[in-house]
Amino acid sequence: MEILENSLLGRLLLPLWRLLCGWYEGSALRVLLRGISGLWSRWFHGSALMSLLVRDGIFPRAWRNGFFCRLGETLINLPAALLHWIYRKGKPLFDHSFFAQLAFGMGEQTPSAIGWLMLVIMVIPYENWDNRYSLLGFALMFLLFLAGGMRNRALRLDLGSVGPYPVIFAGAVVLSWIVSYSSILSQRFVFFHITCMLCVLVTVSAVERTGDLVRLAGFASFAMFCTSAYGVVQRIQGVEINYSYVDMSLNEGMPGRVFSVYENPNSFAEVLVMLIPLGLALALGSRSLWGRLGALCAAGVGTVALAITYSRASYIGLVFALVVFVFLWNRKLIPGLLLLGICSLPVLPDTIFNRILTIFNLEDTSTSSRFPLYQAALALLWERPVRGAGLGIDAVQLALDHKNLYHGAAPFVHAHNLYLQIWLETGLIGILSYLAAMISTLKAGAKACKLRCPREVRLVTIGAAAGVAGVLLDCMADYLWIYPRVMVIFWFVFAILLSGIKLARRAAQRGETGGARL
Repeated sequence: MEILENSLLGRLLLPLWRLLCGWYEGSALRVLLRGISGLWSRWFHGSALMSLLVRDGIFPRAWRNGFFCRLGETLINLPAALLHWIYRKGKPLFDHSFFAQLAFGMGEQTPSAIGWLMLVIMVIPYENWDNRYSLLGFALMFLLFLAGGMRNRALRLDLGSVGPYPVIFAGAVVLSWIVSYSSILSQRFVFFHITCMLCVLVTVSAVERTGDLVRLAGFASFAMFCTSAYGVVQRIQGVEINYSYVDMSLNEGMPGRVFSVYENPNSFAEVLVMLIPLGLALALGSRSLWGRLGALCAAGVGTVALAITYSRASYIGLVFALVVFVFLWNRKLIPGLLLLGICSLPVLPDTIFNRILTIFNLEDTSTSSRFPLYQAALALLWERPVRGAGLGIDAVQLALDHKNLYHGAAPFVHAHNLYLQIWLETGLIGILSYLAAMISTLKAGAKACKLRCPREVRLVTIGAAAGVAGVLLDCMADYLWIYPRVMVIFWFVFAILLSGIKLARRAAQRGETGGARL
């Protein structure tokens, strides 16, 4: 603060800021907003919505100490138990081996290794990326975690913190491959899902301290800054207009849509919707000035990059994510946030404002072209509601072609709706378990935010919950997993949310309120 006050910018802006604060303290606007906030808070605390958010389901409550969870953890931890037995038998040999100690030490730093891996996954340009890198990377993380668990018995795969519904969804994915319309076409998609399963399981199991959680959020925010800054540079240099992405008759004057290191601007925008709330969480939770400035800069540049993707669904997703963030952080600020959003509309650039106005315009070809997709998807679900067509977009396309259910002008790539596509691919068990996983985890995150835990854990949990909630709304109009790399990023943010819930619960049980410096 002292640095700011002594700077030229501080001497110019601080008096104006203090004048505005003084005016606000005695204004009718403050009285009005405080009254609305008070009414909102009193209504919410007694509402059915509050009761729904804080109440755990019967199945998740019974999961951790249940037979199937204990059996699953026992089976998946057999290799670690065997390695630990070998370590105890040869302890003098291992303790005097440089390479063994190096492997043990690296294994105990698995959260940092995951952070570096995710940074690489997020920033490598599309044309240089191979999805096998993600699978090999998380297979290496799994082996690294086993190496750490060979010496440290506390490092074990934590199926209990993952929860029952993600496990059921993983089983539905494997089953959908077996009963697929074409198991050969579904085969490569199994490996995409295995990558994500490893990501969630290893990340949730490896995060044991507040610093681990903060570090993962920091890596994600830094990756967002890098890709967003590149997107801004892309915009300055100029992006060629892709007419398959936008109806120029309704978006006259709109420049090319920025996509950064991702091939598709919608995919880039969806990644930003997931990561901007994490950057905001670090900006609020950091104990150092540089940490706050860095995270705030990442979130700010990410917001600018999202704006110039011109992704309408992601605009709505980010607004919803911010509402969820404020709701979990300090719900009294929601009326002020809504007022700020309304007041910001007139100052938006014309191209962005006009793009927003086309959201519900059915004459927009990028909107109207989706109705034949939805119609074909629903027709296929009518024929195969329980099994679906099988894992992966290829199996779905083959089933639609054989049954002659799609009659649109453009080729059917996917259903342009995450939930329809998951149902098409994994059947009824898959879509129900996926929805249950998302709802139960967001509920657990909302409840964890009210526990007595370190400030950083609470804020990162809020940021991850907001990011997941925002992109889930975004995906009502798009298929998030069309690019396997974006699919990994989604499950990584989901794993951060699960890890935050785990640490918040442990801290509450210990009565811990301290935190780690960023």
